[in-house]
Amino acid sequence: MSQPTMPEENPGEPRLAPKPLDRPPVDPEQAAAFGRPRGVDGAFDKLCVPNGRSSAPIITKPPAPESLAEAFGRPPGAEDVLLQRPATGTGSPNEGAEPPLWAEKADPWRDPGAPAVLGGPALEAEDEKNGEERPRGALLSLPEVLFGRRVKPVALGLLGVICLLIGAVGGVVGWGIARTGNSLTGTATISEAEAGKERAPGSIADIAARVSPAVISIEVKSGDTGSVGSGVMIDPQGYAITNNHVISLATSDPQAKITAVFTDGTRTEAKVVGTDPKTDLAVIKVAVRNPVVIQIGKSADLEPGDSVIAVGSPLGLQNTVTAGIVSALHRPITAQGENGEPPVTYDAIQTDAPINRGNSGGALVDSTGALVGINSSIRTDSGEAGQGGSIGIGFAIPADDAMKIAKVLISNGQVKHADIGVNAASVSADTSEGAQVLNVADGGPAARAGIAEGDVITKVGDRLVRNAAELTVAVRAHNAGEVVPVQVVRQGRPLVVDVTLGSD
Repeated sequence: MSQPTMPEENPGEPRLAPKPLDRPPVDPEQAAAFGRPRGVDGAFDKLCVPNGRSSAPIITKPPAPESLAEAFGRPPGAEDVLLQRPATGTGSPNEGAEPPLWAEKADPWRDPGAPAVLGGPALEAEDEKNGEERPRGALLSLPEVLFGRRVKPVALGLLGVICLLIGAVGGVVGWGIARTGNSLTGTATISEAEAGKERAPGSIADIAARVSPAVISIEVKSGDTGSVGSGVMIDPQGYAITNNHVISLATSDPQAKITAVFTDGTRTEAKVVGTDPKTDLAVIKVAVRNPVVIQIGKSADLEPGDSVIAVGSPLGLQNTVTAGIVSALHRPITAQGENGEPPVTYDAIQTDAPINRGNSGGALVDSTGALVGINSSIRTDSGEAGQGGSIGIGFAIPADDAMKIAKVLISNGQVKHADIGVNAASVSADTSEGAQVLNVADGGPAARAGIAEGDVITKVGDRLVRNAAELTVAVRAHNAGEVVPVQVVRQGRPLVVDVTLGSD
């Protein structure tokens, strides 16, 4: 198949005409942003006039500050000064300078072509040139350093006051936070009572303070045995009254020693003056000068219910004070004698003031602090006096009887009691209560008055007799030689006989 022939081309004419210019439309917003300003048709350099000058006024910058010009300007008279040029040399920048750091290839990362080199300062200090030391200026004060002399002293003081106030407020706030930080701790407000406000004259404390110096603790020792009791100073010469059973060891053993201990701790020796085993009383003399003595009251003025205070050394506890009332009066008490001595019988004061072993011989005082009794024995739940502890029933020898006997012991060393001359036992019959006569002493007061065995004595003088102990105390209430009417019951018939009391 033959190929088609192509028409011959004219080498002087182009094959295709030039393509027309494609001028796409310009967005008005882009033209406004990037186009020529209004009135400018050509290039922007047409705004410049020949010779580099413009008709617009030239705005010059203000001169540099003098300090900057002095620090960074060229020296006076120098037209072309390189700042890197050394201070001396021919003008070469590197002449006379130290070799660069990279000269020995010690730091290969540095650029050897860097134009900056290490050299000396561009200008020498003026002081170094002249060889003179620059004078030092005045030292700046704290306000000048902090505020540059712009604050007045008054304002500075006011600022200090404000700082103090802020610190005080901060301290108060911190104290409040610390105080309320723990609900279990804080500042306690305790109301204290006035000391001694209840120690009025006549109070128990006041009475105890006045009475205690006159009450002593008595210690009796003989070898490994001993006893402890109490006593009361009744005379400035050193006489003290106590119970016979407290010092009975000293009367039976010549080697026994008696020691009196006062409330201030003073210890001194004591001697037995006299004893009365039948009433359980004794008097000792303490080797002391001008002791505190107790005031003696009248036991006959007591009534049941009156307040009383017991002072002594119960169980060896010195200076013990207990309080109570008079439970009963004229309570006949009989106890077994000490070391084979006759039975003890006395007309007692009954009290509920706690009394224990060791209170024996101590003071029983009234509400004025006067002595009304000598504590002697107690009743226990076992029914035996002197055993166990107090159950609120104690007995004291009335002060009227005790002082009468003490005076006789001090003067004579012994005492005699009135006696009727009979042995009796307590009885209780349908028609009478009293003491039944078991036997009558031959030639005694009762035998001379006609009292016979089997008679029941119901009254001695003005006092009723309900038992044998009450017969004894009723007779001892009188003096020996005194004539006393005695009422007896014989075979159911009451009789009254006059008895002249004798002496034991």
